[in-house]
Amino acid sequence: MRTYTPKASEIQRDWHVVDAEGMILGRLCTEVARILRGKHKPTFAPHLDTGDHVVIVNASKIVMSSGKADRHMIYRHSGYPGGISSESYAEFLDRKPEDALRRSVKGMLPKGPLGRQMLTKLKVYAGPDHPHGAQSPTPIEFPGAAAR
Repeated sequence: MRTYTPKASEIQRDWHVVDAEGMILGRLCTEVARILRGKHKPTFAPHLDTGDHVVIVNASKIVMSSGKADRHMIYRHSGYPGGISSESYAEFLDRKPEDALRRSVKGMLPKGPLGRQMLTKLKVYAGPDHPHGAQSPTPIEFPGAAAR
């Protein structure tokens, strides 16, 4: 028996919207990465992009549990000697909440061209409004991702 591989014409892409208000960052990002990758579909193939589009709203209202926002650091390097800069995750969430979510989801996707292609289907907005209403996204709630 041969292994089934979906063709590009057979891949159906849906749109989902997630309200991140009060949700824990890591738990939300794992579920979003699973949808972006397509693991929730029966036609999943690890070498293809079979995932759906995800719109995350209220990214500025996301939380991290047990003081991790102050303990975990974000590092960047300019490429020059001594050019490393760091800031806590709390400061990064205050400054750029969209990039904080995008960075967390990016780390959970495959590395290389396939992961970069999957990341283009992620749309993150700090506020409650988004311009993707014409695609009629279906709202998703993750019961385990809500803050306690």
